[in-house]
Amino acid sequence: MYGLLIVDDERNIRTGLKGMIEREYPSKFSIRLAAGGSEALELYRGEKADIIITDIRMPGMDGLELIQELNREALPPAFMILSGYDDFQYAKEAITYKVREYLLKPIVREELHQALNRITGELQQIQALNREREEMSKHREEHAADQLNYIFLHPDLPEFEIKRRVAKAGLQFFNQPYFTAVMKGEQQQNNVLKKLWSEYFNHDHSICFEDKDQNLIVITSDEAAFPAFTEHQHDKRLLVWIGISAKTAGPGQVKYSYIQAKQALKYKILQTKPGTALFYYSDIHYLSIPQELPEEKIRRLANLLGTGRKQEIQELWHEIMDLQEIKRNAISYLENLSRLLNELVFDQVFTSYGEASVEILKSYKKIGYLYHNETISCYIHDVGDLLLRLDGYIKDIKDAHIGHAEMKAAIDYIGQNYDKPLNMATVSNHVSLNYSYFSETFKHVTGMSFVPYLKKVRIDKAKSLLEGTHWKVYEIAEQVGFENVKQFNRVFRELEGNSPMEYREKVWLHSSN
Repeated sequence: MYGLLIVDDERNIRTGLKGMIEREYPSKFSIRLAAGGSEALELYRGEKADIIITDIRMPGMDGLELIQELNREALPPAFMILSGYDDFQYAKEAITYKVREYLLKPIVREELHQALNRITGELQQIQALNREREEMSKHREEHAADQLNYIFLHPDLPEFEIKRRVAKAGLQFFNQPYFTAVMKGEQQQNNVLKKLWSEYFNHDHSICFEDKDQNLIVITSDEAAFPAFTEHQHDKRLLVWIGISAKTAGPGQVKYSYIQAKQALKYKILQTKPGTALFYYSDIHYLSIPQELPEEKIRRLANLLGTGRKQEIQELWHEIMDLQEIKRNAISYLENLSRLLNELVFDQVFTSYGEASVEILKSYKKIGYLYHNETISCYIHDVGDLLLRLDGYIKDIKDAHIGHAEMKAAIDYIGQNYDKPLNMATVSNHVSLNYSYFSETFKHVTGMSFVPYLKKVRIDKAKSLLEGTHWKVYEIAEQVGFENVKQFNRVFRELEGNSPMEYREKVWLHSSN
């Protein structure tokens, strides 16, 4: 369906034309009406039209002024002029504005239909040609992206091979100064950002594609495009962060500019508040990497966990994460701090004490990778919170291990109440221990988790009854705490390798011999 805008200051002509067109083409056109050039321009700006039929002489903005204004558009509509004057001067001026058709009033139905058929036929050809060009452009872009990604993935590729692949991709603007950028938007925004970049910036002087890590990469000769693009996204309420390489020239430098852009984008985490959008390599390339890390402090931090000295842990953590020191150095200093913290603190905790509660483990998986965090402030806060939670967890574990009185009470309670409905929450509450560290401590003391231990106690009691009584199997199942005989049979076979009846027969046969 084509969008059609009819512009005439006479209401009868507007509505008459609309009726003539809709009768001949009931579903081909979506028609809107305007009483003058200014109204038509406002309607067009709100929703574009494919075809505009306009009178020439109208109060205010006339038809030729309207056409002149809309011809400034990147893709102007097709124009058809109506005139009550057989005046060659109008026709001549209309030709200079690339008007497709010129009809005299009163409008002859057949001439109107023929003119519309010619225009829509031309539009179909243009649309087909545009689709073909888009396909060709898409194919060229995909081929260029493949070549560039190959270069990015092979850091030892010699320069002559890089030049050959860039030439093969047809990226001529690489011979001029250019910038490489890595864009990061909110989740699943790459397609939106790529489309918007393609709509607003020159294809001949830029390329936009995804690398193998799903980062959105832009290479362009227009440095001013980046602030303009972020401003445009801000207006659309989209968040985007862009790391931008230094200015470079020549295809042989493209992999280095890509590395620079990725490095620049890492500095996004050093914002104390989210908001900054552009990160330039030229602003950070001079930063150095210190040779020493506060390893001794990190080891001391690890040793403090489980002591309950929370204030000391917090103070030491903030000493380690000295923001002034971090910002004075290259980002690799912060990366190495995070790596050392994982190795000397968190990995050691989970090796020594097993996996902590689900919530603690979730926190570690999130902050264990530095760049999962939006800002350095978020990272410092979340790691500090995790350290305090681990301190409490380890302290509880140590307290429980020092004297196994609580565990002995728990085991005695199970031995006395195995025939009743039991679960770990019931037993941990009975001995007044936290559910999470009760689970770990119970496993440490008994060598097995709670559920397998309870099954073993019940089956051991059942074996005694099978050996020493003539009770039915279902009676024994009930006596040792199973909900039904089917469950009892399944668990018994799982632990003993045979059924309760087979076990009884085997024991009685052996005793009779």
